[in-house]
Amino acid sequence: MLTVTLYTSKDCSLCEQAKTDLASIQEQIPHQLVEIDIDSDPAFREKYAAEIPVVEVGPYKLSGKFARADLVMTLGAAQDRKNQFDRLADPDYHRPVEQGQTTTRADRFSMWMSRHWLVVVNLLFFVYVGLPFLAPALMKAGAQLPANVIYTAYSPLCHQLGFRSFFLFGEQPYYPRVAAGVAGVIPFGQATGIDENDLLGARAFTGSAQLGYKVAICERDVAIYLAILFFGLLFGATGRRIKPLHWMVWLLVGIAPIGLDGFSQLFSQLNLPFLAAVLPFRESTPFLRVLTGALFGFTTAWFGLPYVEESMRETRELVYRRFLVIDKSKGQDAQS
Repeated sequence: MLTVTLYTSKDCSLCEQAKTDLASIQEQIPHQLVEIDIDSDPAFREKYAAEIPVVEVGPYKLSGKFARADLVMTLGAAQDRKNQFDRLADPDYHRPVEQGQTTTRADRFSMWMSRHWLVVVNLLFFVYVGLPFLAPALMKAGAQLPANVIYTAYSPLCHQLGFRSFFLFGEQPYYPRVAAGVAGVIPFGQATGIDENDLLGARAFTGSAQLGYKVAICERDVAIYLAILFFGLLFGATGRRIKPLHWMVWLLVGIAPIGLDGFSQLFSQLNLPFLAAVLPFRESTPFLRVLTGALFGFTTAWFGLPYVEESMRETRELVYRRFLVIDKSKGQDAQS
């Protein structure tokens, strides 16, 4: 039997007429009607509000104002198509049809994830950026073992150089290199006694009671992940209705500044003679690292998360419609 999906809304006269017309052709073209109120989910409302009533049957669709004859023609075409496939002995067609008559744990998980994915993502980023701040707090409390576990866990994910990291509970929030030219702060080498060119020493230094203790990821990474989390919270607060950022804006505002700051610093410190004349040695400042990291994180989330929501909306719609079809079939079987 055909399954006809009708998207409707309250106080929609055209929707009521569509239901009446579908009922009138039930004997002519037997079908199972699944009615979906678009107000039951923001994704349905956004997608169909300007089109209702919407009738979908197989690959065919009618929307807006249509006549009974249009329904007869559309359902007839869908019935002919179904009959042709039913005569085939192709398992690639019949297997999905049989699977569509039952729900699985994967279906229920897909539905749950499609509704709550943003909460999961925000929680993951909160934990990911929160643990590096927990490490210095544990060091301050004298719990060096769990603090070192966090530092070790994040060491493959970030360079953790002390002169490019934030410090908590100390005299300064950061101790940049002399080359950064940040006025009013004690530079890293003077504060720690470690040669500023000793990268292993700067990486291994976690802090002291006087200087404070290092956050387990660098300043730029802190800014990136906090900005992603901030946009994720903003996206959720606005009902996940923010449209994706144009890729050109993402490239110019998000990628270009962090690439310029990071690569100019990297190449200037390689001591290549042919670059020295045009790119003198430079060390980025905490301000630039935070600014470029925040721009990158925020625009990347703005570019990507709305696309994830679009995909999740499609999943939510497909699985929700499948659940309704199965519930409708079970109800009809129980009545018979």
